[in-house]
Amino acid sequence: MSIYLNKDSKIIVQGMTGGMGSKHTTLMLDAGSNIVGGVNARKAGTSVELGGKELPVFGSVKEAMSETGADVSVVFVPPAFTKDACIEAIDAGIGLLVVITEGVPVQDTAEVWSYLQGKDTRMIGPNCPGIITPEESLAGITPHTIAGKGPVGLVSKSGTLTYQMMYELRDYGFSTAIGIGGDPVIGTTHIDALAAFEADPETKAIVMIGEIGGDAEERAAAYIKDNVTKPVVGYVAGFTAPEGKTMGHAGAIVSGSSGTAQAKKEALEAVGVKVGKTPSETAALMREVLQNL
Repeated sequence: MSIYLNKDSKIIVQGMTGGMGSKHTTLMLDAGSNIVGGVNARKAGTSVELGGKELPVFGSVKEAMSETGADVSVVFVPPAFTKDACIEAIDAGIGLLVVITEGVPVQDTAEVWSYLQGKDTRMIGPNCPGIITPEESLAGITPHTIAGKGPVGLVSKSGTLTYQMMYELRDYGFSTAIGIGGDPVIGTTHIDALAAFEADPETKAIVMIGEIGGDAEERAAAYIKDNVTKPVVGYVAGFTAPEGKTMGHAGAIVSGSSGTAQAKKEALEAVGVKVGKTPSETAALMREVLQNL
């Protein structure tokens, strides 16, 4: 089992013919993803060969879905066009929309988020590495060679910390690893992923990676207390951040004591989540949990 993505997912790539789109489409094919085509209105009706596979290019997401049965779209388009690409995919009724693009204006993401409400599409991102179900499918840019299948579910605000945690626990493996992105407005939250992992029978334990700024981790702690029965181990990036300085992601803005790594650690530990001070310490805590399951 997995969350949101599996070997049967049919993926299209918006922006497949661009530099980043074609590079990562090839890498997704290497990971075993079932990529069925791309979308570029200017190149509709053509095809491109990537990873030894001839992939058709469609004029719209709607056309791509009706021709291929696609249920996932990965967006590799420049920030200025990301909002339109997302709305097009939502209007077409895509099931999962993974937005990799960095630098999307927050106003645009907020408009997309608002547009999503009440629709059937789940959005991950923007500014994220996407989602991987090891040995089955990759929708995004996570290197598929880091770790194989296993009992750990991973949700992270940071792309690089996603990769590091997968590497640290590669001998155990992952059911699904999802990078939700660090922008102030995102589609899928820690809480969404925690709920999905709680419901997934193959996920035995969960690693949650947050960072300073905002209150997403505190809200996740409250959710864990009331709804999550599986063991959760946490890490909050930013313990060494200088006080009063904005760090890293656009969402990592600290105000007063709220939003600090220490405040988040305390909120999580208060509901029984063990929190590591470093990624390696967090992985060690997860090892203890897995050995005792």
